[in-house]
Amino acid sequence: MQQKSEFTPEEHNRRGVALLEAGHGHEAFEHLSRAYLIDPQNARFRSSYALALALVRGQFLGAVELARAAVRQEFYNPDLYQNLARIYLAFDFKADAIRFLRRALMVDPENAAVHRRLAELGIRRRPLIRFLPRGHALNRLLGRVQARMLGRAAWALSRVQGA
Repeated sequence: MQQKSEFTPEEHNRRGVALLEAGHGHEAFEHLSRAYLIDPQNARFRSSYALALALVRGQFLGAVELARAAVRQEFYNPDLYQNLARIYLAFDFKADAIRFLRRALMVDPENAAVHRRLAELGIRRRPLIRFLPRGHALNRLLGRVQARMLGRAAWALSRVQGA
């Protein structure tokens, strides 16, 4: 009986993604790099490899280039946008990460994982007076008033719905 010694690219990718999520970066990198090297034209493999390249090896530019190429190839796949966003977040580029998560929502508005990730990031509303900086005293004052009004409106709505 001969034992199967090599995984398919799909198996390498699946195992690599699972290992990456479990925090086994170096093992994950081996699987994801094998999947990518076997089938470099596959956008999912390229994107997963790019994520590992960023998270495990700390190579931002190479990872972004590969992940963007994957997104261009499969612009309809929200998972690829999420990987690109994770790469940007790993290097503290929060605004870019949010931009790509929003693009993922354009592709799949009901994607729970993207909504959850955006909620974790704590997205702020735009300043009320957009031509002034966010930290300007007028924007801060108006923001507090707006938050208080929205809080009261939500409270009143909950009272009406509860009655």
